[in-house]
Amino acid sequence: MVLVKALSDIWLCSDVLFDFTGTDNSEVLPESIPSAPGTLPHFIEEPDDAYIIKSNPIALRCKARPAMQIFFKCNGEWVHQNEHVSEESLDESSGLKVREVFINVTRQQVEDFHGPEDYWCQCVAWSHLGTSKSRKASVRIAYLRKNFEQDPQGREVPIEGMIVLHCRPPEGVPAAEVEWLKNEEPIDSEQDENIDTRADHNLIIRQARLSDSGNYTCMAANIVAKRRSLSATVVVYVNGGWSSWTEWSACNVRCGRGWQKRSRTCTNPAPLNGGAFCEGMSVQKITCTSLCPVDGSWEVWSEWSVCSPECEHLRIRECTAPAPRNGGKFCEGLSQESENCTDGLCILDKKPLHEIKPQSIESASDIALYSGLGAAVVAVAVLVIGVTLYRRSQSDYGVDVIDSSALTGGFQTFNFKTVRQGNSLLLNSAMQPDLTVSRTYSGPICLQDPLDKELMTESSLFNPLSDIKVKVQSSFMVSLGVSERAEYHGKNHSRTFPHGNNHSFSTMHPRNKMPYIQNLSSLPTRTELRTTGVFGHLGGRLVMPNTGVSLLIPHGAIPEENSWEIYMSINQGEPSLQSDGSEVLLSPEVTCGPPDMIVTTPFALTIPHCADVSSEHWNIHLKKRTQQGKWEEVMSVEDESTSCYCLLDPFACHVLLDSFGTYALTGEPITDCAVKQLKVAVFGCMSCNSLDYNLRVYCVDNTPCAFQEVVSDERHQGGQLLEEPKLLHFKGNTFSLQISVLDIPPFLWRIKPFTACQEVPFSRVWCSNRQPLHCAFSLERYTPTTTQLSCKICIRQLKGHEQILQVQTSILESEREAITFFAQEDSTFPAQTGPKAFKIPYSIRQRICATFDTPNAKGKDWQMLAQKNSINRNLSYFATQSSPSAVILNLWEARHQHDGDLDSLACALEEIGRTHTKLSNISESQLDEADFNYSRQNGL
Repeated sequence: MVLVKALSDIWLCSDVLFDFTGTDNSEVLPESIPSAPGTLPHFIEEPDDAYIIKSNPIALRCKARPAMQIFFKCNGEWVHQNEHVSEESLDESSGLKVREVFINVTRQQVEDFHGPEDYWCQCVAWSHLGTSKSRKASVRIAYLRKNFEQDPQGREVPIEGMIVLHCRPPEGVPAAEVEWLKNEEPIDSEQDENIDTRADHNLIIRQARLSDSGNYTCMAANIVAKRRSLSATVVVYVNGGWSSWTEWSACNVRCGRGWQKRSRTCTNPAPLNGGAFCEGMSVQKITCTSLCPVDGSWEVWSEWSVCSPECEHLRIRECTAPAPRNGGKFCEGLSQESENCTDGLCILDKKPLHEIKPQSIESASDIALYSGLGAAVVAVAVLVIGVTLYRRSQSDYGVDVIDSSALTGGFQTFNFKTVRQGNSLLLNSAMQPDLTVSRTYSGPICLQDPLDKELMTESSLFNPLSDIKVKVQSSFMVSLGVSERAEYHGKNHSRTFPHGNNHSFSTMHPRNKMPYIQNLSSLPTRTELRTTGVFGHLGGRLVMPNTGVSLLIPHGAIPEENSWEIYMSINQGEPSLQSDGSEVLLSPEVTCGPPDMIVTTPFALTIPHCADVSSEHWNIHLKKRTQQGKWEEVMSVEDESTSCYCLLDPFACHVLLDSFGTYALTGEPITDCAVKQLKVAVFGCMSCNSLDYNLRVYCVDNTPCAFQEVVSDERHQGGQLLEEPKLLHFKGNTFSLQISVLDIPPFLWRIKPFTACQEVPFSRVWCSNRQPLHCAFSLERYTPTTTQLSCKICIRQLKGHEQILQVQTSILESEREAITFFAQEDSTFPAQTGPKAFKIPYSIRQRICATFDTPNAKGKDWQMLAQKNSINRNLSYFATQSSPSAVILNLWEARHQHDGDLDSLACALEEIGRTHTKLSNISESQLDEADFNYSRQNGL
């Protein structure tokens, strides 16, 4: 044993025995030494097969226990010891030495190796008792060729036929995995038993369905790259089939020889997708013979009969000369006649016949009776109507309501008369209200303290009846009345109540004589935000910082040697666009000019909006203000138009226009499920009282410019954003909004009773684009040592969505963690001119336009470019432009202003490039370089 250990030490330590110069040292380094009792090295980690990607070296590692030394042998040769990185540790459980070794293998080493097998490496570990070898790990250069060995071919198959699409991916190491796409969407064969993708990369559809028609693409990918095959168009067609014959029609002539027919249609099934039409006749005719109708005619009159006791005689005739047959007409006229047979000399009851009055005439007494009854009914009706009108004219506008707890405050149920509603969707209630309809409401009556006897409505905000006040009387009666006289003095305010709902909302709040609670107050607003820039023939981009509003002037829109100072502004005052009916303002009013400027190419205006876009629930319009100050509709977003183009995204609308002016987006809710997106945020600041802390909760339209106005006002008031703003979906179902403060620490903070929850009427929120809407809450510390505040703010719509804002802050400004209001991407470069304003370099734009502006019989022109960039509607607008491709790229620039890369355009060009050789010189590296330059120039 001692001899063995000595030999091992000499062998491992002697430089004479080790020669790592790259030569074969198999004789110098024996594979093992004489065995002895103990443990041979055991590999904890062996080298794995690896692939070199591009020019990046790979690391091979192995770990053994117990091991005095570990060295790599690659392709039968020892790797020099200087190329090893070794780490040694002690296994705590067994006390044995653990050694871990790394080496790097470069692409050049693998390429320089020429042998019958792949480049390989293995570890050899030594201990005092012998050596152990690891598995051989192969190292290969990974690649994936560009061209598929077999692209899938388009097919036309009948319904229920079998579809087989063959795909042989490009050669690659490691072998590429294949995935199939249908219309750019991955196919999951596990979810559709009718589809099999397991058979040698082929796609098999066992029974073709109509839904299987589409464009199929074979995707091959390994660790190096991803390749797309040419798309194969599969058309599943249906051959037509005849329906059953109809019944024979009536003969086409009333009499004589004619024809009648029956028909069938090729609708069982109808031919689809180029399927064959039905063979045979769709109409059959046969001859028919109809009997002609014979009209009837009278016979001659018969002789007069004898004179009757009534002094009359008769004569008759028959319609039998001829009688009507085969549908002929019956004879016209009387079949019987009678006349007096005594020339007026007949005697009846000893009076001449002409002096006898008919006994069927009504007596005069009966007429008088019925006339009297009618007059009585009319008199009673007039009396009832008169009493009703008199009582209404003498009645007051309010009614008394018994309230046993009005002096202590709380949420009470009270009755008062409200406006009778007509069309619930009308926003403007310009008509005088009918105060005769009484309804019951449940809402909060907030009292500051038990001594405050006078309550007031939200007259400064909603003002439905400005002179109405609520007073608590000593007899515990809460009466709602109009001061001095019962007349309507309130201002008309817009209200919104969608279809099928007659709810009305009213929330009453106290008049405060101290900064205790400020509910739904309005912040002062500025008139407008404005920015300008000078632009010339090269075009550029004008951005309103942190508002989401931008203007893109394309290259060449302004004639050469001309330049214009272009301005853009946002109205922050009272909107000049007054809502009409159920219409709601969804965006800011954006003005761009000068109005007399003429452009040769449409410019792109981006306007943010707050609608949850859905054609099922909203009808959205683009409107423009005329020089007379009136607003007129330019187009509906879903309409087809050649004058302008609207591309509606989830948070913004990109409009292509050829004239400057003032524009805005309005929406008309089609159903109660129409949703406005609101941004809810909470700000906080210390009040004048050192123990009080104010929370202000805002609900504003989800547009950056609306929130910027809030941020600006809060900065002036010293407010601090306490939580990241969140999105609330507010439905147009007429239900109000509740804002409440929850989970206040009970022994550190307090909020006065009945003020922790506030309710905002639906109409105030639905039309909140006029002024920022917020509720204020005042919290009081028990002691000045309390510096931390934690609570929850719950904002919820009744029968709708809710959001929770978690407040966790320090009321000391020095300890408070600031929350960023806006991203920095808009704040530095309001005006960008020339090439740096565009992501797509001008040279590449020229090549794209030259390729796609030329019409192509197969549709591989600008229409394909539009389709690949998700522009599928109102293509007739682009057809009217001199360069449709340039306008499409301008729209892409406006839409992807903040995307940060050109990946979407690169993918589109890569797909189209396979069918257009002119695009082959637009490489992905060129687009990457252009994207890097744009990001660097604009600080992205």
